[in-house]
Amino acid sequence: MLAKAATLPADQVFLDLEDAVSPLEKEPARGQIVQALRTHDYNGKTRVVRVNGVTTRWCLGDITEVVSGAGERIDCIMVPKVQDAGQIHFVDHLLHQLETLHEIPHRIGIEAQIEDARGAMNIREIAQASDRLETLIFGPGDYAAAMGVDSLVIGSIDPEYPGDQWHWILSVIVTAARAYGLQAIDGPYTDIKNVDGYRRLCRRARLIGYDGKWVLHPDQIGVANEVFAPSQEQFEEARALLEAYRHATQVERKGAVMYQGQMIDEASRKIAESIVARGVAAGLEPQEDRA
Repeated sequence: MLAKAATLPADQVFLDLEDAVSPLEKEPARGQIVQALRTHDYNGKTRVVRVNGVTTRWCLGDITEVVSGAGERIDCIMVPKVQDAGQIHFVDHLLHQLETLHEIPHRIGIEAQIEDARGAMNIREIAQASDRLETLIFGPGDYAAAMGVDSLVIGSIDPEYPGDQWHWILSVIVTAARAYGLQAIDGPYTDIKNVDGYRRLCRRARLIGYDGKWVLHPDQIGVANEVFAPSQEQFEEARALLEAYRHATQVERKGAVMYQGQMIDEASRKIAESIVARGVAAGLEPQEDRA
């Protein structure tokens, strides 16, 4: 699976030392992660290692061994079950020591998983804890367990709840991410054969501003890429709106103008600019520029 991950059309691959590894295998698994990073070609993807939580016996050894062995091939360290800013400070300082010791040529980032009530309550402090921090991630499985919710299909929504029982925490995470210039990523959905259910969850996350969602199976990758990247039509519409707004403000000197039956203003420009940026990141090109 570590080799196959290098061939899949995902934006990021993370190699796991936490939940995917049994307690008796955690220390031997570190060497396997280092070997995978040094052997397989993950170029073009963000390369992340998820270590065990800061409060566990393994975290120090996880970070020390994988960064010492393959630090130049790691983009980020993912820290699970983050409860307060101090845990991010610990990882930040440890990474600084290891980067200096091993002369790693780039700065390794941090991704933080929010997975319990303490993490949710301390989200503002966590989001500001380090300039290495790049991403906030919702961990639905551990969050459900921490809140006492009987949800055996991780990431699912109980139809008996009048709405979405995870809406509050999802909104808190994405709001903190936007406030402090971070990415927001939704966590996994374990019913991997239910592609339609996964698509609905991706759509839900996108509608409140998330940048992406975890995939557990290759069948989920295409769905996530489809939902989180704009379509060619949306891309072209956003570009046309930007041009109309540019003409209105710079030629006609108007702050707001009617465009295709609706009023557009500075807020419209910001939304359109975001759509175009996501389209460019997804590899879309203006139709007139295509051969």
